[in-house]
Amino acid sequence: MMDRRVGYSAEHEMFRDSVKKFLELEFAPNHQRWEEKGWIDKSFWLASGQAGLLCPTVPEAYGGLDLDYRYNAIVNEEIGYHGLMTGTVLQSDIVAGYIIDHGTEEQKLAYLPKMVSGELIAAIAMTEPGAGSDLQGIMATARRDGDGYVVNGAKTYISNGQMADLVIVVAKTSPEKAGKGISLLLVESDREGFSRGRNLDKIGQHCSDTSELFFENVRIPASNLLGEENRGFTYLMNALPQERLSLAISAQASAQRAFDEAVAFTKDRKAFGRSVFDFQNTRFSLADAKAKLQLGWAHIDWCIARHVAGDLSAAEASAAKLWHTETLWQIVDLALQLHGGAGYMNEYAIARLWRDARVQRIYGGTSEIMREIIGRSL
Repeated sequence: MMDRRVGYSAEHEMFRDSVKKFLELEFAPNHQRWEEKGWIDKSFWLASGQAGLLCPTVPEAYGGLDLDYRYNAIVNEEIGYHGLMTGTVLQSDIVAGYIIDHGTEEQKLAYLPKMVSGELIAAIAMTEPGAGSDLQGIMATARRDGDGYVVNGAKTYISNGQMADLVIVVAKTSPEKAGKGISLLLVESDREGFSRGRNLDKIGQHCSDTSELFFENVRIPASNLLGEENRGFTYLMNALPQERLSLAISAQASAQRAFDEAVAFTKDRKAFGRSVFDFQNTRFSLADAKAKLQLGWAHIDWCIARHVAGDLSAAEASAAKLWHTETLWQIVDLALQLHGGAGYMNEYAIARLWRDARVQRIYGGTSEIMREIIGRSL
């Protein structure tokens, strides 16, 4: 990480140290097992909650620490650096915000304390087999029926899908209104008609469960509507700056880890009687990466400060997501190349970092969609 980060106090650094120690204790001994298993044990969620790592921005009235987003960012950075692709960041940075901002008092009291403690795992179901970045094209419906809604549809690529106890479902309550007829609904996983498909077989991020979800005449009470009916698309757009900033932070931290792995390996590895690091090509390549990382950390701090102040725009967040995920790919690919044949072996951390990095240019909005959003702001 870059030294002397802008906008962080001694208190923030104490929190960072506690996050590092927690991950070394709870993550390192279990990571390989979770990679093979396909998801992270519930005990890790509970331990994360006990350590104060889940949903730091939740108000004290609902069991949270009532902190600002910088604490989320610290957790995100350390998890990204350690290479732990976990749905805990999704819970803290994305799902919790919807309930804080749009939930009723009853909904906040029912769900937020358990999300903070790790007792409840949450997901958000946007993507469908036929609708990805263009959410206006979703087909899932929530039809009003008496004192409730009946939800039907299929979702795919849903993070936390296998373990979720609560799913925010993006569905059309007024299909004839297209994007203006989308609502957010809270569906508990024990509702009749809800089912999970397989844990999807991904290229990377193996310990992060990603699933298909099915809703067949799932009946929920009207009180499970999150916010106002037909306002869901607006809620989703308003939440995107934080979601994309979160992804940019994760990418920056992962790029830093890939760089550190490359420096350590090339200094240790010998070729033609000297270390690989001593070759000019190696040093110059790493120098370019170092310059990008320095700029990246400064930009991340700028984005975080803008977001905490409530000023980070959708275009700025999209630019951050675009630049940092594309830069991650450049750096992690370089780092693997500098490992030579060892980089292709799964026993080396760089192989996993490389696999896990590829999707970051896709989820949360593809790089192409990010360019479209930025272009529209010009």
